[in-house]
Amino acid sequence: MEEVGLTAPFNSIKTGQLQRIGIIDVGSNSVRLVVFDGPSRSPAYFFNEKVHCGLGASLVATGKLDEDGRQRALRAIKRFALLAEAMELKSLIAVATAAVREATDGQHFCDEIEAYTGIKIHVASGEREAMLAAQGVFLGWPNAEGIVCDLGGSSTEFVEVSNRTVGKSLTARVGHLPDASISAKRRRKLFKQTIVDARLQLNGDYETLYLVGGSWRVIARLDMERTRYPLKVLNEYRMTCESALATVDYASRLGIDRLRAKGTLSPDRLRGILAAGMALKEIITQFEPRCINVSAYGIREGLLYERMPEELRSRDPLIEACLYTERSAARLPGFGDLLYEFVRPLFKSDTSERMRLIRAACLLHDVTWQAHPDYRAEISFDNATRANLGGIDHQGRVFIALALFHRYRKTLQAPSCAYVDLLNSEDIRQAEILGRAMRFGAMFSATSPEKIGRLKFRAKQHVLTLIQPESFKDIFGEVVEARFKSLASAMDCEPVVETI
Repeated sequence: MEEVGLTAPFNSIKTGQLQRIGIIDVGSNSVRLVVFDGPSRSPAYFFNEKVHCGLGASLVATGKLDEDGRQRALRAIKRFALLAEAMELKSLIAVATAAVREATDGQHFCDEIEAYTGIKIHVASGEREAMLAAQGVFLGWPNAEGIVCDLGGSSTEFVEVSNRTVGKSLTARVGHLPDASISAKRRRKLFKQTIVDARLQLNGDYETLYLVGGSWRVIARLDMERTRYPLKVLNEYRMTCESALATVDYASRLGIDRLRAKGTLSPDRLRGILAAGMALKEIITQFEPRCINVSAYGIREGLLYERMPEELRSRDPLIEACLYTERSAARLPGFGDLLYEFVRPLFKSDTSERMRLIRAACLLHDVTWQAHPDYRAEISFDNATRANLGGIDHQGRVFIALALFHRYRKTLQAPSCAYVDLLNSEDIRQAEILGRAMRFGAMFSATSPEKIGRLKFRAKQHVLTLIQPESFKDIFGEVVEARFKSLASAMDCEPVVETI
């Protein structure tokens, strides 16, 4: 296997299909193999396995990689090489970060890996590690604006992001892994000084803080647990600074042993949660962000984004994922965009962000057709809230899910689910209207809905009109009429049918 070229995995972007690619990430705390597949702009995880090796556990004390960690990493990478061969991967990239970069025996370790497995490890500089983390954020948030902080086991990277461009960055030799060679007081002082220095160099006004790294995700998971947040998708989970600080204090009060006893958090990740909390407090103090977004994407996704042609980067990851799903699972691929054009007149005053959610829902409107009819509504709802989608926040997920629920549910009863509480009353109403509109428009799936009829909505008069040609008037049967009236009822409108 050879490292891929600049755009090799994406030479089939016209079809939206990514050529399967594997990435081995040799970090200070863990070694992981991820294999990406699926839609080019919003890749899915075909395979994902990590081993907590702790390569950087003794780095500060000895200047070298941890010996036990070396052996565990060696065995893990050998296994990953065999798995890549079994999966017939043509593209495999291996990258190492701070621990290998800083250790005096780091290059020797890379040479040993190459001799033992045939895999060449590329060691990222601090600047490159920061850039890859930022690019990983861009994979999910194309319009990310603010500051990215990637907290690793042995280093911390800060980097500006704006207008799909990576700005100034810096890296510091301090991470979340416990260090027995210095006191807790000294560690806190070191973290504080690192972040103060970062703020002096990165002196912009950053409204959003993007957190990259496993220890941040543990804090986010704990925040969900503490606040009883219903949706458990970590990517694009948003915290206020007040909530994040309350969670850090909560973790500090409980301590590692009690947190571990809860059994809901990764024991290996818990080792760094107190250090991560200490760092987060200082970051909030110094940078004063207005909100905090958690990214499940990092340097592995950044490597993928880096290799994307600009044409592909500019596409909407949410829409690309939905187009791919429609092509893979719908009965009539391509009908989703026809349906979108059919329902658009109902949402003329909506924002561009809402319209992309409406288009995404239309693309997904039929992808669960193989489910049992009695459960299509519930399965559609569950799939949308839990799908591996980028470029969408949690409220957007629930909006699409609720619309798909109503696309299949005959009654107007909403799902009994705490997820719906993430939406306000108007969003709930709009999702219901969209669902009814898709349910109605799907009746015309034998051809383009525009050929059979078009919708006209007069908001001031509270009138919803279906305008249809004389040649298609007989297609408006009892079931179609019932669905049209159901849509008008959800909109609190009078249903009118005009034949031309």
